[in-house]
Amino acid sequence: MSTNITFHPGSVDAQERVGLLKQKGVTVWLTGLSASGKSTIACALEQHLLHLHKFTYRLDGDNVRFGLNKDLGFDEKSRVENIRRIGEVSKLFADSACIAITAFISPYKADRQVARELHEKGGLAFIEVFVDAPLSVVEQRDPKGLYKAARAGEIKEFTGISAPYEAPENPDIHIKTSECDVTMAVETIVKYLTKHNYIS
Repeated sequence: MSTNITFHPGSVDAQERVGLLKQKGVTVWLTGLSASGKSTIACALEQHLLHLHKFTYRLDGDNVRFGLNKDLGFDEKSRVENIRRIGEVSKLFADSACIAITAFISPYKADRQVARELHEKGGLAFIEVFVDAPLSVVEQRDPKGLYKAARAGEIKEFTGISAPYEAPENPDIHIKTSECDVTMAVETIVKYLTKHNYIS
């Protein structure tokens, strides 16, 4: 725990920042099994929003582990810390009036709830998007060969095989990627953002 620290507020408050940038900060949190389509949707959504001239940034599970979270493994304790850090980082982006898009398996309900509460305490919006694909479908896709390796015992504590995935019970948005393509998924999220006045 850090000690002898004091929070130092800036000279620009949230309302002024939103007014100047003409958009509200929000975190769009994509969760789902590996190969469910999270990263593909996140990339397409980021591109679409940027083309609408929206201040947007994407945080991806694999990419973040090359830097910020490169010291973490895949045991339960490390997974919890991985999502805790991303919750904090995405909150900072949302506080800057950015549309933060995160694409992480984030397998535990409790950890996703912590991320949501972190945003809500800061008066920031958090939208949970369940990128849903059955295990049979993601195993068939398996673009990186991870499921095959997990089934062979070569990867320990792999989500969906030897480690649990706790699916959201009431996600803000539910996308079944076995029934829709990337374009439809992006349209669904954008419609939600527009309906709730996060973008115009």
